[in-house]
Amino acid sequence: MNYEEKLKNAGFTLAGKKALHARPFESAVRTGQLVFVSGHAARVNGELIHKGIVGGEVSLEQAQEAAKAAFINCLKAVKDLTGDLDEIVRIVNIKGYVASTPEFKDQPLVINSVSDLVNQVFEEAGKHSRVAVGAASLPGGTSVEVELIVEVK
Repeated sequence: MNYEEKLKNAGFTLAGKKALHARPFESAVRTGQLVFVSGHAARVNGELIHKGIVGGEVSLEQAQEAAKAAFINCLKAVKDLTGDLDEIVRIVNIKGYVASTPEFKDQPLVINSVSDLVNQVFEEAGKHSRVAVGAASLPGGTSVEVELIVEVK
């Protein structure tokens, strides 16, 4: 079973057209065998989900859903660049940013939802390093932003 089939079995698809660039940077850039994926927001069908601040108007569970959506958008950027998710050799690093109140201390639990999905879908190739940090706010009001570094063939 390939990675897209495993994602589908987990309830996720990479549907949609390649993102248009109305910004001065790329969604993903390849150098050698590494792909650096820019931060992606929690968008589903182009619309932000669970906008706001975690620990305020956004619950932990909603933030976890948002984190997975942001991660799926990162994978879409990898596919757009390489043509196929099966080009991925390893998920090297995940950075997760959580817009959260000063009192909210569970940023790692938000990003654990991404790590759990990575480990489920990519298995051995999904063993990664990671950071989960809080932020006062994130672009566009997204509650979570995720960026990746992946090794490809």
